[in-house]
Amino acid sequence: MAIKTDTEVIIGGKVFTISGTESEEYLQKVASYINGKFNEYAQVEGFRRANAENQNVLMQLNIADDYFKAMNRISSMEEDMSAKEKELYDLKHDLVNAQMKLENMDKSLKILRDEGAEKDKKIVRLETELKALKKS
Repeated sequence: MAIKTDTEVIIGGKVFTISGTESEEYLQKVASYINGKFNEYAQVEGFRRANAENQNVLMQLNIADDYFKAMNRISSMEEDMSAKEKELYDLKHDLVNAQMKLENMDKSLKILRDEGAEKDKKIVRLETELKALKKS
């Protein structure tokens, strides 16, 4: 069972005690994100003129928007990663096939060289026999 962490954070100038199974550093990071959003929108005239309830709804909508955009980026990255993994698999498969072809070509080359060497020996032997025949 995860250990519950209680920590005090400041959000919008007010102190809150929040609890979670995450670390205190993580909870502070979440509070910092909320404060950053609040500070970002506090600079917008229309946001400042809205009542607290509307400000909260606007903040919630904006945070939800950030969440869905992040989820879309994650989904896109997962799709890219999947495509790259498939491409890597295909490349590895192509490499194995190329290595097998190379090995087969090496074997064929060795056979052809051996046959060439045998034919060269036969030519030398036949030339020697021909010279012997010409001398006699």
